[in-house]
Amino acid sequence: MSLVPHHIAIVMDGNGRWASRRYLPRIAGHKQGVDSLKRCVKACAARHVQVLTVFAFSSENWNRPAEEVSGLMDLLALAITREVPQLKADGVRVYFVGERSGLSDKVKASLAHAESATASNSRLILNVCFNYGGRWDIVQAAAKLAAQGADITEDSLGRAMAMAHVPDPDLLIRTGDEQRISNFLLWQTAYSELYFSDKLWPEFDEAALDQAIAAYVQRERRFGKTSGQLPGVAVKTHQAA
Repeated sequence: MSLVPHHIAIVMDGNGRWASRRYLPRIAGHKQGVDSLKRCVKACAARHVQVLTVFAFSSENWNRPAEEVSGLMDLLALAITREVPQLKADGVRVYFVGERSGLSDKVKASLAHAESATASNSRLILNVCFNYGGRWDIVQAAAKLAAQGADITEDSLGRAMAMAHVPDPDLLIRTGDEQRISNFLLWQTAYSELYFSDKLWPEFDEAALDQAIAAYVQRERRFGKTSGQLPGVAVKTHQAA
């Protein structure tokens, strides 16, 4: 197995708690979370990770206080404006994955600009899942096939998913000391290795990323096979004394 996952997915959890513990408004935690994401993007590129997918805003997050949701939308538009030139210079290609119909024209224009500005980059693919949900993804894929009159099979459904442009994640990391997937990449993480960190997202640094990768390297990825069927794995046998 490669020493570095080809595709890492991250549930960036704990921004609000990071802020609350410092008696700051929750949006301050989200701003700090943007800095953590910038750090993580650079670290993944430096470690030759090919794809990084992050859960930035779920379809369920609309249920949060209106002030926080509004602040998140403003923060997204501002972060894109500020960070796209550097992402372009660093060779990062950006995709925004999720339902866009409920977003403002300003936000939709920002997403489209980021994608077009970085379209020629190939060093690292950064998927930002925004207004995304795993169940939504499966439903939209099935609806797309049904509208085309196509057969719904495992292969055709996979090709219709919103993340069909990249292979499935090898490693799924969740920060914030929570141990659940929370409707993130339900289809794509069927065989992903799961790693849960007790660090809040603003605290997740290069050392924490390396710990997650080190844990991944120790895993045996069998995909339904036995250990003995894996290439390069010796089968241990017991001999009579």
